[in-house]
Amino acid sequence: MTINCGGTLLCFKEPKIMGIVNITPDSFYDGGKLKSELHMLRHVENLLKEGSDFIDVGGCSTRPWSKFPTEEEEINRVIPSIRSILKTFPNTRISIDTFRSKVAKIAVEEGALIINDVSGGNLDKKMFSLLSKLRIPYILCHMKGIPLNMQKEPCYQNTIIEINNFFSRKISMLKKHGINDIILDPGFGFGKTLQQNFQLLKHLSLLGFGDYLILVGISRKSMIQNILSISSEESLNATSIIHTIALLKKANFLRVHDVKEAVECVKLVQYYRNNII
Repeated sequence: MTINCGGTLLCFKEPKIMGIVNITPDSFYDGGKLKSELHMLRHVENLLKEGSDFIDVGGCSTRPWSKFPTEEEEINRVIPSIRSILKTFPNTRISIDTFRSKVAKIAVEEGALIINDVSGGNLDKKMFSLLSKLRIPYILCHMKGIPLNMQKEPCYQNTIIEINNFFSRKISMLKKHGINDIILDPGFGFGKTLQQNFQLLKHLSLLGFGDYLILVGISRKSMIQNILSISSEESLNATSIIHTIALLKKANFLRVHDVKEAVECVKLVQYYRNNII
């Protein structure tokens, strides 16, 4: 499978890594760590050196029970960061992590190549019409509710079927807007219980009916911590284990805090797939 990314046809013969850059004070793991432009650029440099294929820049935390900053606050966080990253590392592929069409529009004008929308177009009805003008790849994420209430007893009759139905509806809408480069994110932790998250992981290869790229954003999340009774800071090894399972279940993208370890997971799984009979 391929996507047209900035005029280049990007092939997914092997999974890609998306390094996380959160310009936020309240993200669940790394909120407030990038306190200055220098801190941010050093972080991006490290992600790129370790093998990140994309840098995902976000200025609005969507962790459970979080409240959104204003649109202007989000713009003031992400746009200077995108400018600085591309000035310092000109060939960087940037995705903008936002559900707001205005933020996405400005970010793309500044050089972002992918829109990563945690709400799947549900929180800003202008997003899909913007996409029809921009014609760039779109990460379509499933989220039940909004961060402020999404973890209040999320209920599904059948998790996989309902999420696939959601994807089918949204893909149909996107195609009507002329969008074909669509990446599916099942939204681990976004309106799912612990059991539902692991159901998603177990049946990951069933999502998108095998026709679409699958992104997994599971790095250091509470579904790992809750089973092992550890903190997010202690969950790197466990995250690598979950990433390995996701790759074996045909994940095409890993969105991660720790690129070096994710790259190692990809290399080992690729060797296992391609060289062992």
